[in-house]
Amino acid sequence: MAEHERPGKILTKTEKMKRMQSAKNEDVEFSAEAADHEDIEALRRSEAADRRQGREIHD
Repeated sequence: MAEHERPGKILTKTEKMKRMQSAKNEDVEFSAEAADHEDIEALRRSEAADRRQGREIHD
């Protein structure tokens, strides 16, 4: 019998990691022409976070 998730359910660390790994593979379009300074900074921070997370997962 499949377990259904309730809205507002507190996720375990394993569940959070599974969601993060699947979210990393989402296809998101980025337009450098339409980006402002805040968008560029957010992109840099996101890439740095991905590098840190990648080390934690693979270490």
